[in-house]
Amino acid sequence: MVEDRAVSLEALESRMKSYASRVNSALSRELKLYTHSRFHDPLVYAIEGGKRVRPAMLMLSAEALGCKDDSILGAAVAVELLHTESIIHDDVIDEEKARRAKLPFHVKYGYSASLLSADFVFAMILAIAARYDDRRISEEVSNAALKMAEGEYSELTIDPQIYKLTWDEYIRIVTEKTSSLFETSAKLGALIAGGDEKEVEALADYGRCIGIAYQLKDDLLDWRSKDKVSVGLLKTHSESEVVGKMTAQAQSYAEEAKRMLMHLPRSEATILLEDLADFSILRQY
Repeated sequence: MVEDRAVSLEALESRMKSYASRVNSALSRELKLYTHSRFHDPLVYAIEGGKRVRPAMLMLSAEALGCKDDSILGAAVAVELLHTESIIHDDVIDEEKARRAKLPFHVKYGYSASLLSADFVFAMILAIAARYDDRRISEEVSNAALKMAEGEYSELTIDPQIYKLTWDEYIRIVTEKTSSLFETSAKLGALIAGGDEKEVEALADYGRCIGIAYQLKDDLLDWRSKDKVSVGLLKTHSESEVVGKMTAQAQSYAEEAKRMLMHLPRSEATILLEDLADFSILRQY
């Protein structure tokens, strides 16, 4: 069974490469607008690597409603930049010393440069949003940024030695700090594609559920890391309780995400979105 899952994940990653490639090209074009800036080279470093899950979700959501042109690429870049900005901040807050195969941004460029670079990224996102005539695009990006900040602040201000976080409170924090950008990504794809209210709501709910499942899986993978703030919040619960409940809930949210897709016409895009739900909980990184 494990071997079958590994093959499934490998196949999905292969199918997603074309979306990641389009996003990478769009990111490069966007950064070329700032070749004169001192922030250019650091930001090239910041966006290197990454699975591009959020922009791919945006593109697939648009495709599920019949939109395959380049009108979605600006929004796709915006959500990936917002994710990049959040990583820069998260690594500072968590005092990370390593991030997979590369140094965290603040380790390579310093804390002050990290704060300024994150500000610059926000300005880039605003510039992209301003290119869309539909004001809902900028509103949704803004709402995601607000919720992400609220979630991070809630997480930061809870001391697990003093306060035992309830499961409902934990899910609320996860929904704000992580799931909000997934929800926005899927919703933006639906909006740009001209989806009706039912389709937009279905894809937004899909993204929200995927985001929760994704963070639950992240925290499961990081469970033994004492340096992770989000995991530290759960250290007041027994390991068996946490692992069991988080595994079950991640699976439940992934299944709920797939149910949301039943409101859309069956297509190659919706099949990939279903596979993305499985990827969110089967991945090992």
